Amino acid sequence: MEPVQALSERIVTNVERVIVGKRREVQLVLVALLCRGHVLIEDVPGVGKTVLAKAIARSIGSSFKRIQFTPDLLPSDVTGVSIFNQRTGQFEFRPGPVVAQIVLADEINRATPKTQSALLEAMEESQITVDGITHRLPDPFIVLATENPIEYEGTFPLPEAQLDRFLIRISLGYPGHRGEVEILNRQHYTHPLNLLEQVVGVDELLAGQEMVKRVFVDDSLKEYIVSIVEATREHDDVYLGAGPRGSLALYNTARAWAAMAGRDYVIPDDIKDLAEPTLAHRLIVSPSARMKNVDGRMVVREILMSLPVPGARPTSPSAERTLGWRGTRSPRGTGTNA
Repeated sequence: MEPVQALSERIVTNVERVIVGKRREVQLVLVALLCRGHVLIEDVPGVGKTVLAKAIARSIGSSFKRIQFTPDLLPSDVTGVSIFNQRTGQFEFRPGPVVAQIVLADEINRATPKTQSALLEAMEESQITVDGITHRLPDPFIVLATENPIEYEGTFPLPEAQLDRFLIRISLGYPGHRGEVEILNRQHYTHPLNLLEQVVGVDELLAGQEMVKRVFVDDSLKEYIVSIVEATREHDDVYLGAGPRGSLALYNTARAWAAMAGRDYVIPDDIKDLAEPTLAHRLIVSPSARMKNVDGRMVVREILMSLPVPGARPTSPSAERTLGWRGTRSPRGTGTNA
């Protein structure tokens, strides 16, 4: 998996020229790219959500379009419209901004639910339907959506069906004192985003996506993934847990995380690292739990601490050489060795 590791390192290093002190968050966005998934970047204004999306798009040299979501935005403003051409006597499709390889849905929760739902078909099936005619979207097609917390006035909570379409949700947070000083230094003359160059081609990204599919996952780790997702459905503080799409999300992102580490096999650490960003936003916490300030992230952390970690034996030759065979290590001091 060295090509995937090298590809990810080039992209992350390039984006870090713009985004300060958020290496893990940048890596999580790259995981979504390798899995052909979509990312929801949720945080307060001014922490670099839009800049991160632009930096990712410039680093891979893909086609890029931005949709600024507002309360008066219509679904046709997203997908496009069919216009009658008087010269030819036929309707012609004028594609909307969603027809691009990387789409930045900026402040998606400021649009009405009707407009938000215009992205559902595009995110799930990489196609849009206008006036009964289906149009395929470019390959790859990735939505990087940003939103401010729903407590802010003038926003609309995303429907649960649309939240479930996002492979990963991340939060950037503030950069810290030293990081913020570094931001001031870097933007003394110009914004570093203006100087950012392409470091990876779209063809390389597509090849990396295919390599991720060859990462091995032991049966015991598949059982572990399903056990985590099932635990979200049985938790006392959860009204509605994650569905099978959540299991697939955790399975695929763990493979990408392993490939980015240069491995062709998944270990329990990969699953534990990706459980929170892939599952927390899919949970609907009960009203009584919300009154106690319990959220999806806290529920996932509690589940990870309570479930035993399997000591799975991978069958790939590289894993046999690396481990010797001694079994996978138990992350964070929990679980058992094989």
